[in-house]
Amino acid sequence: SAQSQQISSAIAFQNPKSPNPRSRYRQRRPPASMDAGNPEHRCRCPHGPRCTRGPRHGGLAAAALDPRVRAFPMDAATQAMYREHGMDPVTLESDVTTAMTFLHYVLPSPPFVSSRAALSAAFLPPQDDGGGVDRISGLPEELLRNIVSRLPAKDGARTAALSCRWRRVWLSTPLVLVDADLLPAGCGSSLRVERAHAQRVESAITHILDAHPGPFRFVHLISCHMQETPGLLARWLQLLAVKGVRELMLVNRPWPLDMALPATFFGMATLTRLYLGTLAFPNTADLPRGVSFPHLRELGLLGMAIVNRDMDFVLARSPVLEILCIQANVLLKWLSLVSRSLRCVQIIEGIDLNIVVKNAPNLERVIIWTSSARDGLHRIVKIGHAPALSLLGYLEPARHLLEIGNTIIKAGTKPSPSTTVPSVKILSLRVCFGVRNDAKMLPSFLRCFPNVERLHLESNETDEPTGKVNNKFWHEAGDIECIQSHLKLMVFYAFRGERGELSFLKFVLESARMLTKLVIVFCKGSFASMDEANSKVKPLFDARWASRGCSLVLFESPLETGDDKWVLNFERGSDFSTTDPFACTAALQGCTV
Repeated sequence: SAQSQQISSAIAFQNPKSPNPRSRYRQRRPPASMDAGNPEHRCRCPHGPRCTRGPRHGGLAAAALDPRVRAFPMDAATQAMYREHGMDPVTLESDVTTAMTFLHYVLPSPPFVSSRAALSAAFLPPQDDGGGVDRISGLPEELLRNIVSRLPAKDGARTAALSCRWRRVWLSTPLVLVDADLLPAGCGSSLRVERAHAQRVESAITHILDAHPGPFRFVHLISCHMQETPGLLARWLQLLAVKGVRELMLVNRPWPLDMALPATFFGMATLTRLYLGTLAFPNTADLPRGVSFPHLRELGLLGMAIVNRDMDFVLARSPVLEILCIQANVLLKWLSLVSRSLRCVQIIEGIDLNIVVKNAPNLERVIIWTSSARDGLHRIVKIGHAPALSLLGYLEPARHLLEIGNTIIKAGTKPSPSTTVPSVKILSLRVCFGVRNDAKMLPSFLRCFPNVERLHLESNETDEPTGKVNNKFWHEAGDIECIQSHLKLMVFYAFRGERGELSFLKFVLESARMLTKLVIVFCKGSFASMDEANSKVKPLFDARWASRGCSLVLFESPLETGDDKWVLNFERGSDFSTTDPFACTAALQGCTV
């Protein structure tokens, strides 16, 4: 279909292996290798602790890196369809695998520690001292329900065979249902599922949904070939709606890419957390006025085909929604934020996406981890009524047209009450100091946020430098209030020792009276030795620092040039106990900021 072609085009564009010819910047990528034994780099793929392959994102990442593995093979008819539209099926298959790798980074993990947990006490040998006596069954039912709710669905269902009491406990327990736990032992990754195995899983899911009265505390469905059984997904969603599902993670397993989400989805009024992936969102135009998600607090739309009107509908009908995450938007071109409850918005690989904060009085965070434009044109980031907004980024002068109120910010725009957002205290920017027009926009962007105390600045590399950016350039730009009067911490990522970088850093050190720490991070392998790195920052000590209490920290990041920090850090974005989610612990190598 035409929609499927649009989705395919978007997926191919976001793949780091398919560079944009219009882009002046080097493509970013996920970190190529991580220490699997480090809890900070734990695998977040659906099979969790069972995954022993490759980097933190587990099976899908391994599939993306291993050309022998076909995680999402097309059938002959699908291959023929894409060839007719001038697309190479092999390349598209690889692109989809890469895109799904990123998707599974974002997908929340099941709420239990190990999917291999079992009622091991049942297998203990009897002992003379009474050690074989069943003491678990004597516990209060509330505690037993708590135990069963933490077991994988397969083990939880088995408890019903122990006794009438255990069956009553199982039937009254809010279940956790993860389809990956229903796969046969030794199946390997839940992301490369044979048709026969998938059919058995689908049958088991249907049986559990039919047999258990609910509620379902957490449902995680990513391994099934739902498009091969017409009406199956609609039936599942209807059962989940009737039986009170609270958290649902539902990802279409390609192909097709544009499988429609059944309208029965709108009956799930009990949802508190919802993540949808690689599905086509249903048309909301003819829905009854009473349709809503009255309890939904967190929503993730990952590779979803959803148009502007339907996105507006979801926001309007979710009165308590606090967290919105959009990854690799398809069809959605304008994200218009009108919500009294929304607190955090995260965008990951926003494609051709304009973001307009119209009226969001409780919005605290707008985080654009990565973005791109297929036509090479700027996309709008507009801040309207958002009095609580305290954290914003990553803004990119090369990609974003910043608008405050009704004023488009240009080079040389003078600050005024109508062009500033005084509530923002943490700001992140990506700037290419080798491109003069980008550098000229930096002072204007900074003047829009006069009270910034923590500034994260990432230096983008270019193959086509234009113009000189030296000390005179920055001093002629004039005073910048946030730097002079409020900036306490600045973290400068991807330092290469270029002239434009050094001149800006010197300008900051000479202007920032409140600065207590400047952290300069260079990517792994950028310099031959630490001595070379130290020689690059030596000119900064020739400047007259405005703050006598400022310290400068220089170190090499374990991440290489082009590695995307968001894949290690996005979970912190919606964690309100984390003050500064831009302070990537992996990139900063434990440096306290």
